[in-house]
Amino acid sequence: MATIRDVSRESGLSTGTISKALSTPDKVSPKNLARVNAAIKKLNYKPNMLSQKFRKKTSNTIVVLVPDIANLFFAKVISGIETVAQKEGFSVLLGDTKDTIEREKEFVSMVETKLADGIINLRPYKAGDALLPKEGIVSVNASSCENTPGPSVRIDNVQAAEKVVDYLINLGHKRIGVISGLIDNPHTIDRLSGYKQALEKAGIVFDPNLVIEGDFNYWSGLNAAESFTRMENVPTAIFSMNDQMAIAAIKGFSNNGFKVPDDISVTGFDDMNVSRYCTPTLTTVAQPAEKIGEKSAELLFELLSNTTPKITEHILPYEFVIRESTRPPK
Repeated sequence: MATIRDVSRESGLSTGTISKALSTPDKVSPKNLARVNAAIKKLNYKPNMLSQKFRKKTSNTIVVLVPDIANLFFAKVISGIETVAQKEGFSVLLGDTKDTIEREKEFVSMVETKLADGIINLRPYKAGDALLPKEGIVSVNASSCENTPGPSVRIDNVQAAEKVVDYLINLGHKRIGVISGLIDNPHTIDRLSGYKQALEKAGIVFDPNLVIEGDFNYWSGLNAAESFTRMENVPTAIFSMNDQMAIAAIKGFSNNGFKVPDDISVTGFDDMNVSRYCTPTLTTVAQPAEKIGEKSAELLFELLSNTTPKITEHILPYEFVIRESTRPPK
């Protein structure tokens, strides 16, 4: 295997020039750079990237903290992050935190010990239960919520939820159930706030019994649907706080003899690919998941380059998509 000394002999240049050509080619003359590249190609030289990173005191790695790696929404955000990271010459390490602070600490320590350069956190900020932002750690919160400190990227969850419920009310629905995420999750809090605002505008009294707590996974949507069907006065419409629970709820209603949307309307949130192909197709909020990932990565690399971003909170547009799962009540 060729070494940097072999490249030096072949090119007739010092090892220092070879090293500079590899790490900062813009500081080497075009003539010498051409000689280095020719020698590298002839010898099939493979630079020791680990030693280069050590000398530069950078790992060229970023960590993405994922609270639930099986969640399809997060997969699309990560895809956007990967696109930008590759262009920047960085690797992406996924940290499956299981939505726990203890697991987060392990990955944050990687930045503290220089094994990674920065962090993108997909767990929404929760006051009193957050490690980030932290002094000395370059980080961005992606898919964040209102009142998130530090650099962040999000949609307006309150406004989006209000828009969904406004639509259901305008169809004629007055008894609208909710399948929420975990009740202390910041996304749940924001979306429930939007739900309440829509009810208040329409003069509909909020009934806490119509909110059934889920956890953003399929099984909780199925269980919530069964709970709604056992109510003496079954809701005529459901606002589910993500598509996974909404799709499972449609199955749960069908299992109990309720047809969607003939007997009950169902809406989701996220617009996963499967939402366009399930039966019936799902009315939902389309979050720009990949764009959230791209913007989060761009913001992180601005910070890593010691550039002061003009904007540190990006609120991206969403789209409300009307499909077959909603109709006026009987």
